[in-house]
Amino acid sequence: MRVFLTGSTGFIGSQVARELLNAGHQVLGLTRSDAGARELLAMGAEPHHGNIEDLASLQRGAEVCDAVIHTAFDHDFTHFVANCQKDSRAIAALGSALEGSERPLIITSGTPMGSPSPGQPADEDHFDPEHPHPRIASELAGEALLQRGGNVVVMRLSQIHNPHKQGLVTEVIKQAREMRVSAYIDEGLNQWSAAHVADTAHLYRLALEKHQPGARYHATAESSITFRLIAETIGEGLGVPTVAVPADEAIATFGWLSSFVGKDMSSMSTKTQTRLGWQPSGPGLIDDLRSYFIR
Repeated sequence: MRVFLTGSTGFIGSQVARELLNAGHQVLGLTRSDAGARELLAMGAEPHHGNIEDLASLQRGAEVCDAVIHTAFDHDFTHFVANCQKDSRAIAALGSALEGSERPLIITSGTPMGSPSPGQPADEDHFDPEHPHPRIASELAGEALLQRGGNVVVMRLSQIHNPHKQGLVTEVIKQAREMRVSAYIDEGLNQWSAAHVADTAHLYRLALEKHQPGARYHATAESSITFRLIAETIGEGLGVPTVAVPADEAIATFGWLSSFVGKDMSSMSTKTQTRLGWQPSGPGLIDDLRSYFIR
């Protein structure tokens, strides 16, 4: 298939591009820059100039391809709500270019969208249109397309990692380095899920090739890593103290990250693995964190 891939030079998207190319697919990769275009050409993909705010460029890319995988997202978390709404508009534009066909659109969300209630692991089949998390905007945009007959699939991401980058954990490391202390909230027993970036890229390809319209899949290789263990690993790696912070001091300590670090973001992927034959095998988050500090 010829696949239009947004975020094609990003942390996850570049891995997805290589996974698709290695499997014999063609990739038309969205890029904002000449440097990005050169990177795509070097890996064997075709560049398509545009960005996620240029909706016409998204539509032009989607119109000439057999499928779309949308991994691009503005990761400025200080404007997270606005960026989720931006993503919603991008999804609507991509979907409009595919309307009336069976060409698949794989969009990206987060595993917390599948949590039935606070503290319960996310489940692939759970969808709550009233979910308070801002990223629900992406899934609502996909659901609107699905209701109009679109072939839409949702890929929900955990903390996606390798030894160089670890999702939100990378931001936690930056903060701990600046503050010279690694902190967790209360007992730090809230749990996060994770998956290696190579396993995640493989999952996107499996979803493209084997999906059912309307399906939701979880990029989760590890379901429940306590945030305390993450904080302790960071503290050890940086050589700084690891401390507990009471919940009422979370905002003062973590700033915008307080919206995430005290939350349970555990997730299950049993259904994903069964339905797509996905067998994640990459290193775990803690192993990659330790590798990050000894590079």
